[in-house]
Amino acid sequence: MTRRRLCLSALAATRLFAEGRKGEILPSDAVRYADPLTEIEVYRLTKPDYTSTLTAYYNRGIARNSGWMLCGSDRTGSPQGFRLDLKSGEMKQMTQIEGLDPSTLTLLPDNRSFCYLAGRSLYILNDSNLKERALYQAPEGWEPAGGMSVGPDGTHVTLVERRGETSRLRMVTLGQGAARTVIESPFPMSAPMARPMRAQILYRQGGEALWMVNADGTQNRKLRVAAGGIGTPNWSTDGKTVLYLNFPEDRTQLNNLREFTPDTGVDKMIGKTSQFAAFGANRDASVFVGASRNTSRAVLLLLRTGASERTMCEHKAGNAEAVAPLFSPDSQRIYFQSDRHGKAAIYSMHVERLVEKTEA
Repeated sequence: MTRRRLCLSALAATRLFAEGRKGEILPSDAVRYADPLTEIEVYRLTKPDYTSTLTAYYNRGIARNSGWMLCGSDRTGSPQGFRLDLKSGEMKQMTQIEGLDPSTLTLLPDNRSFCYLAGRSLYILNDSNLKERALYQAPEGWEPAGGMSVGPDGTHVTLVERRGETSRLRMVTLGQGAARTVIESPFPMSAPMARPMRAQILYRQGGEALWMVNADGTQNRKLRVAAGGIGTPNWSTDGKTVLYLNFPEDRTQLNNLREFTPDTGVDKMIGKTSQFAAFGANRDASVFVGASRNTSRAVLLLLRTGASERTMCEHKAGNAEAVAPLFSPDSQRIYFQSDRHGKAAIYSMHVERLVEKTEA
């Protein structure tokens, strides 16, 4: 072997090690500390030397038994999908692919496989053997942009594609990868969310409007929610209402958490908040976890009854909306992300003494 060949082989081996391998299990980087503001124990599950992020706030990222989660991380070099054990802190690399969008990682209802977008293609990957299959590729001229989600019944993926100024909703079957266009729009669409128990899709027009359309493309309509900006909207578990943050046009007013019922057009306030920029709800929407963007920049719990708040810890993130707080399926832990210690990392707190357990 020539010296040049030897150097190239060494370089290739170094690159392979740096990028990691699918199926490789990495040791825990978790640490715990007492929050400076409340002195409550916080667990930082990933190291801020590398970037780790939760899935999109409307996607299913935590297993039904609350024992592990899907997350995106560049711990091994490039952004890949990982299975993070929420008890041991170990991370298992699940993907090895170029162009992965970590926010699109989403578990299927059976908890045995997950989907994601990489480049212009949609993939499904089996959790047990890590075999992946390309389900669909965006046609020439179109690019995935605006996110994707898997419906509650696990039969379809709904995603957004753009071409120039035009956006469209596409539905792709998880069995055969057959795709069809639901509707096109002249403005950027994002965050497509299938409605539980009904053949309808909720989607966002930036932070200014919410729209809903039937899965067959009929009755596309703008929802008449409260005036002002809209933050992290999502369906309630039963699909009866849309939970969302309202950012009043009058900046002297507090951001408030609201609930809209599409079938009746009724919009009502759940409670005013300490300037929440993002939030998540437990399974029965009796308790909410929010990330404030006021001077304290904290993570708080808000009870639906009485709309009372309790500060849990500081998040100190540069962008409060990116904190994306959420509950585990059993409502016994909360998770969020923050760049307070360096790069974005994933954090956790136990709340079983404050929130009743819910069935997954």
